[in-house]
Amino acid sequence: MKKVIVFGASGQLGQCFKKMAVDNNLDYLIFPSENGANILDVAGLEELFATHEPSHVINCAAYTAVDKAEDDVETASLVNKTGVENLGRLCFTYKTTLIQVSTDFVFAGDKTTPLTEEDEAAPINVYGQTKLDGELVIPGLLGHYFIVRTAWLYSEFGNNFVKTMLRLGAERDLLKVIADQVGTPTYAMDLAGAIINIITSDSKEYGIYHYSNEGVASWYDFSKAIFDLSATEVKVLPVPTSEYVTRAVRPAYSVMDKAKIKKTFNIEIPYWRDSLAICIDRLKQQN
Repeated sequence: MKKVIVFGASGQLGQCFKKMAVDNNLDYLIFPSENGANILDVAGLEELFATHEPSHVINCAAYTAVDKAEDDVETASLVNKTGVENLGRLCFTYKTTLIQVSTDFVFAGDKTTPLTEEDEAAPINVYGQTKLDGELVIPGLLGHYFIVRTAWLYSEFGNNFVKTMLRLGAERDLLKVIADQVGTPTYAMDLAGAIINIITSDSKEYGIYHYSNEGVASWYDFSKAIFDLSATEVKVLPVPTSEYVTRAVRPAYSVMDKAKIKKTFNIEIPYWRDSLAICIDRLKQQN
């Protein structure tokens, strides 16, 4: 019987897999505790693999503090590169397919047309570089892998832009939001569904894939939609990136081309605003 271990199960995407497992009786998904699934603990990983002999592992574990990574390069590299190496070696030994979740931050963001899997990766911050380093070690370790790059993730779980905006919108009358960085908000439940689709397809079309929701938005557009759909009364002003200086530089353009994943796995991808409406409804039900 198929067994799939989810690493990073306590994070945003990991919690989406947990909800999918409960809602759809996906009893083949295994969610070890954070202590029991530390991707830097090789002995612990070996015990997990020996116990479960998984057909697939999904690696949602990552160092994602983009600004903090600029001053904490060693830890970011350990988690985002060395941890992936550890998983890759064990996946090879156990003939397990690795599904590595990656990011639009592997790109410079200087294109003006949707990013394909063949476009050159050229990170402009430490987080992006360490995630790319993690991608690059995989092909040298095993051939059966899927690298799924995504962007602008949000959900009803964890910390994310949607929940931050809803909190700030309730506290303030005016917000300034960046309008010259564009991409596509991606509902993490949709991404989790796409990854389950990859697993259940038993496809051998290994390699890199891009997944985000459909459509294009700036952070300003995204915030306006959040407030519209949640009926939050707050004034939002668009501002340029130059007015909102952060420790790490962000890509200006992160729109992804999803043609490859749609064709290979025959999936339909929802429009970002439709998925946002679903997420906001679910957040309302939690309150």
